[in-house]
Amino acid sequence: RVAGYGLRVLGLQKANTFAMRKIQLLLGIVLVLLTGYRAPQEQLTGSWVSREGSREHWIMLVDDYFVYTVYDEANRVFEYTLGGPAQRKGQSLQVALQFNTRQKELVGTTYSYSFSWKGKNMIMDTEGKAREWTRADEGKAPLAGVWRISGRKQNGQVSEITLGARRTLKVLSGGRFQWTAINIETKEFFGTGGGTYTFENGKYTEKIAFFSRDSSRVGASLSFDGKLENGDWHHSGLSSRGEPIYEIWTRIKQ
Repeated sequence: RVAGYGLRVLGLQKANTFAMRKIQLLLGIVLVLLTGYRAPQEQLTGSWVSREGSREHWIMLVDDYFVYTVYDEANRVFEYTLGGPAQRKGQSLQVALQFNTRQKELVGTTYSYSFSWKGKNMIMDTEGKAREWTRADEGKAPLAGVWRISGRKQNGQVSEITLGARRTLKVLSGGRFQWTAINIETKEFFGTGGGTYTFENGKYTEKIAFFSRDSSRVGASLSFDGKLENGDWHHSGLSSRGEPIYEIWTRIKQ
């Protein structure tokens, strides 16, 4: 009888363990449905790179804003860039284009990029071919986000800049940046530049990898004083032309 009782207890324990595993699995499914959780290797946020010789394809997806740029740093050639607010739907990324230097007529339309995974790398179709992308960073940093110029200080006075159709945006991931000057109503494009950055001990430093207006600036490094104050980014120093600047940037949420 004791042996039989022990077997019954063991059976109950196994049944309880199985039931708990089912409950945990169900809770996990509910968590996915409620939060949209995805495994780390399936997160698109951050920056991605795909190379063809010296030609570099570069994607950033930060705060639901997508930027795609092609350039050749070694030969100081900027080819094109495009981007806008983005939304993931299954295995595709829907981008509402706010700028496109190669096909201006597509601004205002939505473009879909399909993607899949190969281990930790992403496979995304661009330029009519499936391209393999390596993650450069996960988009995690104090300055990571989509920023716009909201003010400039001159002679000690701050001039406010309201958000309009014409805007200058700066997208920063974990270690990469790109600014873009655009008009989302007229579809005009005024310029862009980008590369890598660091932000340490109050110093913000950019290394320029491409610049649509002046290719001679490629390879240059620019350092500025930087601080986060009440959620805004205060940015001061000398511009690429050597002119003193004091800019205030504010995050944009899509």
